[in-house]
Amino acid sequence: MTLFERPAGLPSWFEPLLTRAAGARIEDFTPLRAPKGVGRPSAVLILFGEGPDGPDLLVLQRAATMRNHAGQAAFPGGGTDPDDADAAATALREAHEEVGLDPASAEVLGVLPELYIPVSGFVVTPVLAWWRHPHPVCPREPAEVAHVARLPISELVDPANRIRVRHPSGWVGPAFQVRGMLVWGFTAGVISTVLDMGGWTRPWEPGALVELPDAAAPVPATRAGGPDEVLP
Repeated sequence: MTLFERPAGLPSWFEPLLTRAAGARIEDFTPLRAPKGVGRPSAVLILFGEGPDGPDLLVLQRAATMRNHAGQAAFPGGGTDPDDADAAATALREAHEEVGLDPASAEVLGVLPELYIPVSGFVVTPVLAWWRHPHPVCPREPAEVAHVARLPISELVDPANRIRVRHPSGWVGPAFQVRGMLVWGFTAGVISTVLDMGGWTRPWEPGALVELPDAAAPVPATRAGGPDEVLP
């Protein structure tokens, strides 16, 4: 899919994002490009819905016991399977397996550029979608997913919720502290760019610099403060 779809009934707040996303480049997200032939194909679902607090994003928190990315906030998604028709199929399948998303409830609008993550070796295709028919979702496999949340755009762009984090490696990047979740790394970087593309970003001064623990320790500040099931 190269052009971003605009199905009937799509909320008007989507329009600026779709216009910008149609011309998105890898450089809008990262200066890194995957070396030719390197990286495992994967996809994540950037699923926008509209709840009681306005437009929101579906985000999950990885289980603290996982070997990789323990405790981190992330989009639903994962590695491509041989039977997946395309990146959208991968993202929807993974979202169903992880949080019980009904693929028929979400309408894929388009895909963003493939993004390389050297630390994990994945080449990730972000799939932009509209949650036309929201329904309750929850962790389907507690050993992998600890919590699911719908994070309102109004709270993500609130300057009071925007910070920076520093990894023990010295890497510094944007992050969000929203509803008890610390969102950082790849997910926070994509969210930050998508907020810019949608015209939602509010001016904010570089906030507090939070030191992340050693890579072997769980990511802090991820307790959810609510039931695991996320209602529409």
